[in-house]
Amino acid sequence: MEVLSRNLARVRRDIVEDRQGVPLALAVAVVDASTCEPIPDAAVDIWHCDALGLYSGEPSEGSEGKTFLRGLQLTDANGQAEFATIYPGQYPGRTTHIHLKVHTGGRQSNGTYAGGHTSHTGQLFTTDRTDTEVFALTPYNRNAAEITPRDADFIFRDQGGSSSALKLTRAGNDLARNGFTAAVTLGVDPGAS
Repeated sequence: MEVLSRNLARVRRDIVEDRQGVPLALAVAVVDASTCEPIPDAAVDIWHCDALGLYSGEPSEGSEGKTFLRGLQLTDANGQAEFATIYPGQYPGRTTHIHLKVHTGGRQSNGTYAGGHTSHTGQLFTTDRTDTEVFALTPYNRNAAEITPRDADFIFRDQGGSSSALKLTRAGNDLARNGFTAAVTLGVDPGAS
């Protein structure tokens, strides 16, 4: 049985908390890789850094006990989970990404998820073009990290990152206010660990 930190296993749709940035509405569909059938009640677990490249829950970054930009959603009967977050920032040596795990076989209780096992671990990637556009805006433009293009990122380049690229769509004319919508479908083996 997998044990997730209670603070980091919070079931919630909106994971922004006090972080500023370009809004991102992220929809994740989870399907069985063998049958393409939706997998209901899978826990989609995402986390990413803020506009300045900082993660919550990281003692080395002074954010131990914080939960911004981390959360889980259980998939519905159609295998869909949705999150309200912000466009991630970058930190040295990595291109823009969102960490993602899919847990199956566990259950939700008192606002957290427990049990089961991890069926998928991966990352979702943005595009260099949207990174350039977003990183010119506040607060991203205060991030001192040099922008790392996707092809210079060893995980994107060496582990099939192009198959994990998000399809980003502008949600309105004002990027800073309206942000993006993004969707991805993950084919997973629900029995895999």
